[in-house]
Amino acid sequence: MNDRTLVRGLFLMAIALAFGLTSFKYPIGEFGRAGPGLFPLIVSGLLLLVGIATVIRSRFSEAKTIDFRIKNIAVIMGSLAGFALLSEFVNMIVGIVFLVFCASLAATSYSTMRNVKIAAVLVAIAFAFYKFLGVNLPLY
Repeated sequence: MNDRTLVRGLFLMAIALAFGLTSFKYPIGEFGRAGPGLFPLIVSGLLLLVGIATVIRSRFSEAKTIDFRIKNIAVIMGSLAGFALLSEFVNMIVGIVFLVFCASLAATSYSTMRNVKIAAVLVAIAFAFYKFLGVNLPLY
């Protein structure tokens, strides 16, 4: 199994099944009065559909080999850990900016302006969650 698209689809399906099956531990409710298990069930169902479509697409496209770059995996894991630590001990805005700029080091091209735009949109989304949905986020 050396087809990158096939592995990607199978991985998405595994994640969707893990979260979808876990959501059945919580009350699902109904659409009028949703329980805590409904949202993860819907999201994991959609992710499962994307995974199935990716696996089907891999059968009709040319196989691309998997090339693991340990450096990129370490950069992404480090940026996630830095985001968690900075969000906990400083604030989430600093964590988001760190995550975007650090994770982009794993990309094939680096653009400071693109990173600023992405960070600004993510901070705006975090503020929307905080102000409009009442999600308790340590933004400042």
